[in-house]
Amino acid sequence: MIKHVISVSGGKDSAATLLIALENCQREHVLPIFCDTGNEHQAVYEYLNYLEQKLDIKITRLKADFKERMQRHRERLLEIANGGADYFPSAKFPWTKERAALAADLMHPSGNPFLDLCMIKGMFPSHGRQFCTEELKRNLAVEFQLEIVDSGDSMISWQGVRRDESARRKNAKKMERIGPRMWAFRPLVDWSAVDVFAYCKERGIQPNPLYLQGMNRVGCMPCINVNKNELREIAARFPEQIDRIRAWEKIVCAVSRAGMSSMLHSGGFETINDRVEWAKTTRGGTQFNLLDTLTDYKACSSAHGLCE
Repeated sequence: MIKHVISVSGGKDSAATLLIALENCQREHVLPIFCDTGNEHQAVYEYLNYLEQKLDIKITRLKADFKERMQRHRERLLEIANGGADYFPSAKFPWTKERAALAADLMHPSGNPFLDLCMIKGMFPSHGRQFCTEELKRNLAVEFQLEIVDSGDSMISWQGVRRDESARRKNAKKMERIGPRMWAFRPLVDWSAVDVFAYCKERGIQPNPLYLQGMNRVGCMPCINVNKNELREIAARFPEQIDRIRAWEKIVCAVSRAGMSSMLHSGGFETINDRVEWAKTTRGGTQFNLLDTLTDYKACSSAHGLCE
């Protein structure tokens, strides 16, 4: 038997991929999954509920659990706090007894996988260390898929990937074998964003409301790869998201070796406040955008032309 695993993110591409799977496969063999990073906007969860009700399906929610890893890390920190050796003595910033004791005191599960992972790492993900994707999404999906194969079934992983999304995806294959009785299928590789929205609209599926509120993409908010315009939109429309990151930065700083860590740094140490202020500027950050004060951030705004 072949099981079809559809990775649903709450965005347009995964919604279209889900629709294609439901139209072309036996519904009982279609298994939609959502990997919850803990850094999504509430609208993402509400959109998943909308898809479930509209399509009469069940989307399995997957969430990483770092309780055991946090406990092991806490025990290592306590050893250092009590005079033991640093487990990574060649690190640029060695643990001191005082900092290790503080970190150990705070090293308890928060209930949010994104924050817990950053606490264990002592840092936020970055372009060079994008461990969030691997540990909060990829690993969960792979584990789910392997359980299907281990049970004796074959598995096709449906992925909403388009070649025109980025240089990294420009050579994406439509179909490829990824393991014994495992394949990846990407039905949208030749599609454009316009094609995707049109396909969903033809089938009566509304876009995630975030696409009408200045967001070019849907997923983590903010993503570590957020662009300047989108960060400005987030800060203006969803200040609570910035408040959350600000609180997380304080926690991660407190449990890091260096005593400092920020989510959106660009080579130095810039807090989320610094990056938001930068997002409001023009001319390479040298002056504030005077027109920004005239922008109505309650109005519909879409990078995909959905407000027209």
